[in-house]
Amino acid sequence: MNQPDRNAPLDLPPDAFRALGHQLVDDLADFLASLPSRSVTTGETPAEVRAAVGDSALPQDGMDPAALLAEATQLVLDHSTFNGHPDFLAFITSSAAPIGALGDLLASSVNPNLGGWPLSPVATEIERQTVRWIAEFLGYPSPHGLLVSGGNMANLVAFWAARRAKAPWDIRSSGAAAGPRLTVYLSQETHTWVQKAADLSGMGTEAIRWIPTDDRQRMIPSALDEAIARDRADGLHPILVVGTAGTVSTGAVDPLADIGALCRRHDLWFHVDGAYGAPAAALPECAGEFSGMTQADSIAIDPHKWFYAPLQAGCVLVKDMAHLRDTFSYHPPYYPFVDEAADAPLMYYEYGLENSRAFRALKVWLAFRQVGRDGFVTMIRDDIAMARRLFDRITEHPEFEGATQDLSIATFRYVPSDVDVADPATRKYLNTLNASILDRLQESGTVYLSNAVIDEVYLLRACVVNFRTSAERIDVLPQRIAAVGREVHQDLRHSD
Repeated sequence: MNQPDRNAPLDLPPDAFRALGHQLVDDLADFLASLPSRSVTTGETPAEVRAAVGDSALPQDGMDPAALLAEATQLVLDHSTFNGHPDFLAFITSSAAPIGALGDLLASSVNPNLGGWPLSPVATEIERQTVRWIAEFLGYPSPHGLLVSGGNMANLVAFWAARRAKAPWDIRSSGAAAGPRLTVYLSQETHTWVQKAADLSGMGTEAIRWIPTDDRQRMIPSALDEAIARDRADGLHPILVVGTAGTVSTGAVDPLADIGALCRRHDLWFHVDGAYGAPAAALPECAGEFSGMTQADSIAIDPHKWFYAPLQAGCVLVKDMAHLRDTFSYHPPYYPFVDEAADAPLMYYEYGLENSRAFRALKVWLAFRQVGRDGFVTMIRDDIAMARRLFDRITEHPEFEGATQDLSIATFRYVPSDVDVADPATRKYLNTLNASILDRLQESGTVYLSNAVIDEVYLLRACVVNFRTSAERIDVLPQRIAAVGREVHQDLRHSD
């Protein structure tokens, strides 16, 4: 008896897939063309967006995929914040390269699992090559590493590798409590990933030593040296120093060469959190500031930041790939693969947390091939120039105070002409005023900024990692922000 055909309602015949795909690409091309004329965001409340999505029960029956995809497209395009908009200058999320979006479609359609080479032969080799290209771009001497979801995960992978390499006992089997307390060192401006890492590794956040910074928010090496010596004298065991190449708040780059030298002298793992700023190392005019990065035992970098890849794409680079294997490898019988022979296939599950791994590399690999090293250098240089241009325009404007400008980040605050800056009460008011300005700007969709706080001063913050941001749009921002500032100032004065 013949068996009935399989009932697979999720499948699409090739002609139907082709028609849906063509329509979606047409709609997205129109969307990208319309971005400059749209608002950056809708300013809707969570309740309003929730209402747009609807509160229906799990559907019992399916619906026509063409109608469904059209509805989903409209929903996403009508109720999103657009980080690809030329006036999105907030968090360090870049405008995404269109070729990366097409790469994600290709990757998802083939759906390789990059945990093991047999499940992803060409995808594994593309990832290996992409990692090598990232290292070459940064001038990092080792081509080893892997792609992960983002900066948090890249930093966590490096943190655990450092913990395994520098703990003076077998910490994988005996745990963090089997020896003296381990300690790690980083500046007060380091991203909060380190608290997650210390917590989840069993070391606890009390293992973190927050090293003070100078007036440019960079770690002070002498204070680092003193903290390490003090902890060793107290019977603790230092293992790791994190230098930041581009802090979140201001884009500051720690003195990496000095930190690297201290790490060598103290036999500590030197990690660089370059999730945002590391690509600037490829610019000749920035190379000196990043020169110490070559000494790092590991580097975290996010291609979905300054390589303009669609989310998600993070990367961790390491001097010695064996450290990752020592940290993450296990060999249960249901993983019969080995990659120890000279020309053995690369098994990425051996080197990180994930076993099931998406084909993140394709979108990065495609962008490198589309524009080459010189194309990225040009775009990164332009982003830095746009931030400097904004800072110049801000400092020329009588209603603003410029605060910092490093890499492609500028910070500043709105100061009305009728306030007395010398009055101690003014600081609190200006903090409230600028926080309210930011809220109104974000809600209006006029321009999307974020904030920084330096020495208890609340600042507006613009970060340019956006190849759509032009000088023309930068030049009008001070006037646009000042207009909102006057409105908010007037509202606050009337509410007193």
